[in-house]
Amino acid sequence: MNQIPRLKFAQLPTPIEAMPRLSTHLGGPRLFIKRDDLTGLALGGNKTRKLEFLVAEAQANGAKTLITAGALQSNHCRQTAAAAAKYGFECILVLSGTKPDAPTGNYLLDSLFGAKFVFVENRADRERVLKETFDQAWADGKRPYLVPYGGSNPTGALGYAFAVQEFLSQGLEADWMVFGTSSGGTHAGLVLGQRAFGFNGKVLGVSIDETESWLKAHVSALATEASQRLGTRFEFHPEDVLATDAYCQAGYGVLTDLEREAVQLFAKYEGILLDPVYTGRAAGGMIDLIRSGFFKPGETVLFWNTGGQPALFAEMYQMGLLGQPGANGL
Repeated sequence: MNQIPRLKFAQLPTPIEAMPRLSTHLGGPRLFIKRDDLTGLALGGNKTRKLEFLVAEAQANGAKTLITAGALQSNHCRQTAAAAAKYGFECILVLSGTKPDAPTGNYLLDSLFGAKFVFVENRADRERVLKETFDQAWADGKRPYLVPYGGSNPTGALGYAFAVQEFLSQGLEADWMVFGTSSGGTHAGLVLGQRAFGFNGKVLGVSIDETESWLKAHVSALATEASQRLGTRFEFHPEDVLATDAYCQAGYGVLTDLEREAVQLFAKYEGILLDPVYTGRAAGGMIDLIRSGFFKPGETVLFWNTGGQPALFAEMYQMGLLGQPGANGL
């Protein structure tokens, strides 16, 4: 296997915990949770695993500035800003939305880490503005490195390929892994790790905002490309990727009863916090699949808690999480 540049700053391995009270309440499979909300960097989350490889690549390329993009309450942007602070990079974040009157949630943390912001009111313009921001930083001599949206490129996907290896060393035999998927990097890494390290269960991504057909095509291509960095090329095809888009019709970042119930159930029965955008939606989908009998009796399901809890404290979600009238979307 190739020697791949990596900065080891994540708190690994993350623990696996049983969720017996939630399992009993739902009357379904045995539930466990992989606590990737405890990876350590800036309150943790799945992007830490990806950034170990991405920041190492940035250093190897002589970069001085990390540039990336996301929503106002982006967990990816929070962790990128923290990694930049930790390793002495300047950080520029291109955020979709209007600059808020008061910083809350992830945006507050971005500010504490010293990030600079470019706001894009129309999300459709974000890619263009991101490129313009990168080009200007290059012209200004800042030697920028573009961290892809969600950390989702072949380099970033390696973080979750090795996460499967880590999971297998922890001794739990799971029939399913369930997690939230959007930009595809975590998904591609898990699919790659499944094959590279011999996980015999199934890997199911619950879409946060993308169609099932897009995810299958994108994740399979990304996993194939990422495999080359391991030294052995694996060919993945759309039919190798399991995903469902049954729970994302409300749109990205829109809080519905699905997410609200999931956040409340995990908190009430296991004392575990989910976020209202990613893990809340993924867990809500998993709960619905349990209730519909999708999982077979006696199966073991591992839910990956990919973090994002700072969004719980964002003004836009605070009232809605308790079922009170309030802002529910971006």
